[in-house]
Amino acid sequence: MPYTLDQLNAMAEAEFVAAIGPAFEDTPAIAAQVWPQRPFASRADLHQKMVAVVQTLTDDEKLALINAHPDLGARVAMAEASVAEQSKAGLNQLSAEEYDRFQQLNQQYKATFGFPFILAVAGHTKTSILENFAQRLHNSPAVEMATALGEIEKIARLRLEAWIPNA
Repeated sequence: MPYTLDQLNAMAEAEFVAAIGPAFEDTPAIAAQVWPQRPFASRADLHQKMVAVVQTLTDDEKLALINAHPDLGARVAMAEASVAEQSKAGLNQLSAEEYDRFQQLNQQYKATFGFPFILAVAGHTKTSILENFAQRLHNSPAVEMATALGEIEKIARLRLEAWIPNA
């Protein structure tokens, strides 16, 4: 990384999936499904086609995509991109009190909705993330699933922008 659009358009399927698959956390099948649609006219075109694949997933597949994401502020193994994103938001430097608060909210959220809280943390602080947690706990399950998928689309777009900077 980074890649040019021409490089991505010329890649064999396995190379393309390895390069772009992590855009959607631990779900390389999305990249595999868009590979035959090359050439991509732009980074936005690639993202749009990946989002279109997500929109065709069954509810169970969408739930699996959501569940592939780590808890925010968790001290667990996670994808390299997630580590970097959470670090930029300061989630790798939580005090013991902050860590406990994140864990409490993660557990409450999962108990309420059955999947992890998803937020594209770019541009957020620990405080704004906690505020989002508190606000979204009042949503219905259907609204929250749609919100989580929208956040996943944002995360993927931001990752593609970082990996394909001039497209």
